Amino acid sequence: MGSTVIPIPDEQGSSVAQEKKKSQFSLLPIISFLTNEDDNRKWIHSIKVGVALVLVSLLYFLDPLYKEVGDDNAMWAIMTVVVIFEFYAGATLGKGLNRGMGTILGGGLGCLTATLAEAVGGSGNSIIVGAAMLIFGGAATYCRLKPSIKVRYDYGVMIFILTFSLVAVSGMRDEVIEIARERLLMIVLGFVICLFTSLFIFPIWASDELHDSTISKFDALATSIQGCLEEYFSLDYEMESKPIFSFSKCKAVLNSKSKDESLANFARWEPWHGKFGLTYPWDKYLKIGEVLRELAATILSLKACLQYPGEAPLQTVRESIKEACEEVGSSLASTLKELGESMKKMRKCKTEVQKLKSVRMELSEVTSPSRLTQLENADGLAIASFVFCLMAMVEKLEELAKEVEELGELASFT
Repeated sequence: MGSTVIPIPDEQGSSVAQEKKKSQFSLLPIISFLTNEDDNRKWIHSIKVGVALVLVSLLYFLDPLYKEVGDDNAMWAIMTVVVIFEFYAGATLGKGLNRGMGTILGGGLGCLTATLAEAVGGSGNSIIVGAAMLIFGGAATYCRLKPSIKVRYDYGVMIFILTFSLVAVSGMRDEVIEIARERLLMIVLGFVICLFTSLFIFPIWASDELHDSTISKFDALATSIQGCLEEYFSLDYEMESKPIFSFSKCKAVLNSKSKDESLANFARWEPWHGKFGLTYPWDKYLKIGEVLRELAATILSLKACLQYPGEAPLQTVRESIKEACEEVGSSLASTLKELGESMKKMRKCKTEVQKLKSVRMELSEVTSPSRLTQLENADGLAIASFVFCLMAMVEKLEELAKEVEELGELASFT
């Protein structure tokens, strides 16, 4: 009988191999951290907030500044930094301007109210202040409920109500004006520090993220369409296997509305930078995002078609429409990628809408009665539903191509 020799590594060789293995695995977290852009931006934002707090704390650290400003007023500068410093530069700028406008308007109106109440004196003092708070506070609160004001100026209106109420009931005229002036200066100082840190130290632009996230949705939906069609025509109907295709990308697009609206609101506040000007049409991005979500919902509706098992006759009909449907899917995916590429490079799209219309005509021929009569009612309905979903995608893509074309005109794409 032959013998088998099993090599046993010596201790030195084994330890060297283990060290190499440990060194390889120890580098993975570092590499992952360096390549994760989202984590890097979070660290940058955290450091920027720390820098802003250090700068504004100089009011306490330096004795000449502290004696000039005082403890109560210096506190307002620090509060301003903590409250208005946001992740995106546009959000910081918008919140700071809202706070400034709300403080100035509320403080000014509160001073007028306090002055008038002091001039009247007696019981009329309380009546005037109470009536002013009822009128202006109620009117401002009503404005906060209007969607057009709430989106961009909600924080400013809230600060207006707070400042006006505090100043109006605070007391004597001279003291009120002096306090309002000093606190306004501290708020402006905190805002300037936030603005400098946010805009000039590795700025994080909401406009860039909205632009990039919108582009990524085109590729995500194109990949979903291709994967869905491959799954539909490759199922093993005899085994009745369940589809393994993931609709996670479509669900992510479908749930992106609130994030897109927030980014668009922040982008409107941002100054000119790079390829985005002051009057860039961010509203058009919201319309494009809405059409993309409708397209994602249509793709998700194909999930029921993938899960429908069907019988042998249904499989035969599917095979007969496979070529036409795959051609349609390929056209949809390529058009989506082309639209996304045109937005990425900011050039006018040359998508042929007539080609999409011809594709839709081919789909209508696929669901001819002659092909569906050989199936049972349920099977025929399943085939028709699948084809009609594809036709709906073509219609949405035509609408999407129109929106992208309008964006190119408004944004002066080359």
